[in-house]
Amino acid sequence: MFTFLVQRLFQALIVMFVISLVAFAIQDNLGDPLREMVGQSVSTAEREALRDEMGLNDPYLVKYSRFIGNAVQGDLGTSYFFKRPATEVILDKLQATLELVFGATLIIIVLSIPLGVYSAIHPKSVWTKIIMAFSSIGISIPVFLTAIILMYVFSIELGWLPSYGRGETINVLGWETGYLTREGLAHLVLPCVSLASIMLPLFIRLVRSEMLEALSSEYVKFATAKGLAMKKVYYQHALKNTMLPVLTVGGVQIGTMVAYTILTETVFQWPGTGFLFLEAINRVDTPLITAYVIFVGLIFVVTNTIVDLLYGVVNPTVNITGKGA
Repeated sequence: MFTFLVQRLFQALIVMFVISLVAFAIQDNLGDPLREMVGQSVSTAEREALRDEMGLNDPYLVKYSRFIGNAVQGDLGTSYFFKRPATEVILDKLQATLELVFGATLIIIVLSIPLGVYSAIHPKSVWTKIIMAFSSIGISIPVFLTAIILMYVFSIELGWLPSYGRGETINVLGWETGYLTREGLAHLVLPCVSLASIMLPLFIRLVRSEMLEALSSEYVKFATAKGLAMKKVYYQHALKNTMLPVLTVGGVQIGTMVAYTILTETVFQWPGTGFLFLEAINRVDTPLITAYVIFVGLIFVVTNTIVDLLYGVVNPTVNITGKGA
């Protein structure tokens, strides 16, 4: 296990280095940050002096080496707009984004597993046909359209749920959460459902296909032939082996959902990192853009590592070290 952790740490460092290199490289193509920082009255000479002071005229390797040196100390630059460390700004907004991802993940888990298992156990049922039709439609509809439809129906027409903002939050040990207030929960419903709509159809189909494969395997046939109760065969034998590939995809998709919050947060004006990222692009706030890309990449790396570690919990027969017995 220790060797595996060392290997994954080394791989994570390589991945983060590549992500930082790409993120830093694209920032030069996003325009001139001074355009958003100073007015038209500032002369060309003053602009050039500011560029020299901010290090914008330095060669690429010099800027990148300076960035890496600061990054290893936790300094990803200072936001041009907020006049605060980019890491601090993102961490403030990350709480709202993670709450959105957490709510969407709960919806996906609670719905995809029972619906996928049911459609595998009863492949010819009318409800199975409805479930599969729903998943097909869900895959085809983009998240922003789902968000707009939900907003129109439940906010504008019915007036049941708020259409924008985060609502009232409570500070719990430094974490601003909306899960502990009625207003906060009401504001979470539509964004969480919209975000979950991206992955829910995929997971229903994934659970169903893996469950069908497990039900057709030899060990399930043997367990059935022994006369075990079908519920035990379904939920103790087949479902357990279904969870390993679902866990694999799920770990990757959690990081994907963090990136996908950009569209959801934009529609619902949710004050998270996705909405912040779009504002940073409009303002050409390059330190904030670079920091956001690195944070999203870090979430991917961390979740994938955790998934690999969970392999041994879900299925002890998996050799995560990759070595022979």
